[in-house]
Amino acid sequence: MQTIRKRLGILFVIASISAIILVALFVNMTISNKFNQYMIETQKKREERIVSYLEEIYKKNNQWASDAGIELIHEADMNNYCLTLLDADKKVIWGMDPSDISDLSHLNSMYVKDMGIYTSKVFEIKSEGNVVGYIDIGQYSSVLLSKEDAEFKTSINTSIVVSGIITLFIVIIISLYFSKQFSIPIKEVVNMSVELSKGKFDTKSVTESNIEELEDLRRSINILGEKLKNQDLLRKRLVSDISHEIRTPLNVLQNNLEAMIDGVFPVTAERLNYLNEEVMRFGKLLDNLNTLKDFEEESIKLNFEQIPLDTLLNDVYKEFYTIAEANQIKLNYNIKPNEKYNITGDRDKLKQVFINLLSNAIKFNKAHGNISIRLLTDAKNIIVEIEDDGIGIKKEDLDFIFERLYRGDKSRHEIEGSGIGLTIVKNILQLHSASISVDSKEGKGSTFKVFFKKFTRS
Repeated sequence: MQTIRKRLGILFVIASISAIILVALFVNMTISNKFNQYMIETQKKREERIVSYLEEIYKKNNQWASDAGIELIHEADMNNYCLTLLDADKKVIWGMDPSDISDLSHLNSMYVKDMGIYTSKVFEIKSEGNVVGYIDIGQYSSVLLSKEDAEFKTSINTSIVVSGIITLFIVIIISLYFSKQFSIPIKEVVNMSVELSKGKFDTKSVTESNIEELEDLRRSINILGEKLKNQDLLRKRLVSDISHEIRTPLNVLQNNLEAMIDGVFPVTAERLNYLNEEVMRFGKLLDNLNTLKDFEEESIKLNFEQIPLDTLLNDVYKEFYTIAEANQIKLNYNIKPNEKYNITGDRDKLKQVFINLLSNAIKFNKAHGNISIRLLTDAKNIIVEIEDDGIGIKKEDLDFIFERLYRGDKSRHEIEGSGIGLTIVKNILQLHSASISVDSKEGKGSTFKVFFKKFTRS
């Protein structure tokens, strides 16, 4: 097994070496081809110059002398080519021996093609349009290189190799740096995930990255750790709350029944009715738990239809107006006019959502308090707002109020309830592709917002 840093480093280095080798080969081939083309052009110009020079000599004397142009021999010898001057009948006037230039040891053989093969070209020498002679130019390679030419090509290749080595060194340093930039946050996240799997939910990743995706990963794993920690706390609290919710009515029943059996309490219709109410409360808790289980297993059957949300809310408002008045609470209903509020959903289940929200708004409000129901829209959603000025919710409880049996602080525990209502609300809305949010300040009240996607006809 290899660490991610080692693997990234190896990949960077391999990719870099491959790229450098390919670039070096390409540059070398390009320079060599261009240089050879340049040398061929130079050689062609030299041949043209030799022909022109001999034509000028013939033009001055109008005939060939035995030493005409013989001064070219020195230049030819220095540059390793062989000259032979012929007259119009191709008789030799003067010539060089090819064996005199066969020793090419001073040339760099890496750059000389066809070494050891003597080749020659014959060019016509003209005067006033007539052929008056020929010059035979021979050499032992297709491209002649002087010592300076060979040294130039060698220096170019050396520069390419040195540049490649320096570049490789720089790339290795850069690759090690970037592999570290990638590997450290990833390694930290991996280590954190291992710790989370062991149940150590207080672990956090603190090494920030300037790479957006890695930073998002780090934040996500931190959020996951926080949620797992909260879920663990909720799980522990759930056992305690279920125990409490079930134990309370059972203790009431047991104590009263034992008192009646022992003759401490007389068996009266009033006391039996009281005990029956406790049994009904216990049964209601079990029913709510069963309802929640059905929602979470998505075994609830929904009867979807087109619903005018304003009409549904108006019906709920009328039902709760008297209840709010009895609790000395003012209930207001405001709707944005000239809008269509049609949605698709199950009427009864959605009615249960707003009944639960309004029940909580009344339950956790105070005398002479206010509750406002508002219906409005934005570009994509139909929004229902239910605002109260009751006891509010603590900031640390806001993220958990939709969890099973979660009822927040002690003041909320003193008010009767099972802590399941908001969980059912959230599950119903999820089945309708809707969402809910809450904004609350302790002692100042809460605002619940329900977002429905606008209904569009196909």
